[in-house]
Amino acid sequence: MTSLAPSVTDPHDVHRARRDRLRAALTDVGADHALIGDLVNVRYLTGFTGSNAAVAIAASGPDDDRIATDGRYVTQVSEQVPDLVGVIGRNCPATLLGGFAGGSVVAVEEHAMTVATWRALGADADATSPSIRLVALGPRVEQLRVVKDESEIELLRQACQAADVALATIIERGVIVPGQTERQVARALEWEMYACGADDISFETIVAAGANSAVPHHRPTDAVLASGDFVKIDFGAVVGGYHSDMTRTYVLDHAADWQREIYDLVAAAQQVGREALAPDADARGVDAAARAVIDAAGYGENYVHGLGHGVGLQIHEAPAIGASATGTLPCGAAVTVEPGVYLPGRGGVRIEDTLVVREGVPELLTTTDKSFSVI
Repeated sequence: MTSLAPSVTDPHDVHRARRDRLRAALTDVGADHALIGDLVNVRYLTGFTGSNAAVAIAASGPDDDRIATDGRYVTQVSEQVPDLVGVIGRNCPATLLGGFAGGSVVAVEEHAMTVATWRALGADADATSPSIRLVALGPRVEQLRVVKDESEIELLRQACQAADVALATIIERGVIVPGQTERQVARALEWEMYACGADDISFETIVAAGANSAVPHHRPTDAVLASGDFVKIDFGAVVGGYHSDMTRTYVLDHAADWQREIYDLVAAAQQVGREALAPDADARGVDAAARAVIDAAGYGENYVHGLGHGVGLQIHEAPAIGASATGTLPCGAAVTVEPGVYLPGRGGVRIEDTLVVREGVPELLTTTDKSFSVI
């Protein structure tokens, strides 16, 4: 059974431990170095947050690890990554390639590159030394990121709390009322998340009222909220690079019987999905458990997406939880559970939480009440 990644308090120790776990994986691909250019993965391995960087991880040990960035970030890289030797060059991968010995086998993130980038990197390798060989690393860093350590989970908690408090605040202030537009509600919620400590928002906030709530990823417009509308709000905050994700659906002023019926159905499916989260649970089976509730009620064709996804340094990352998902859920994975039912032309409901897979009961990070609410 996979357990939580080791937790250490010093952030530089955290990043060194992550690099060591990647280093151990280099034997699987027969490489002397891993060359990481995806900026999310660079941040995960080093803590560096600049917009241009690459990092080289050496199979021989940490003394040969390097980080490259350009002249804009000389001060930043020395402050954020004091434990790695830094080299300066505009083309960061090529700069690092220039430091590898002839005959080196270098594993690269071909899955995160365009064909043009792959060809250019090969040309850089040939220009540096014809004997340098590039091989595919595969999504090894992304696989490491699936299991969160406690320092990551704490940042996720803070991101979820900022979102929870922000939503409660705008409800208390009477922002979500008839006469407001979807866009006004969305912008108010986003600014409140910043006021509650968010560094950024996870994505453009979804506020979907009335018939628009039947569109799973509706973008907010100047549509005016009206009495009797479903109002679906999907949003998240970012703290320390880590994303929260939550959806709540309300009814304005008064509710119809069909709205209560749909809401109760989605709530029941969501509870089943949450309860199915467990270490080593089959990801496809977790989706199937929640989906069966909606299928049994005759609304299967109105549930048009997967049950959830991983969250972390990206709003959508591994593991996926859906009908076509593969693999099992490890202890320490941070995931969403978000079933929905969408009735075109009428309205829709989605209920979503961010949780951490734990031994026993999963840890719920988004705590806003999910009971049927008329506001």
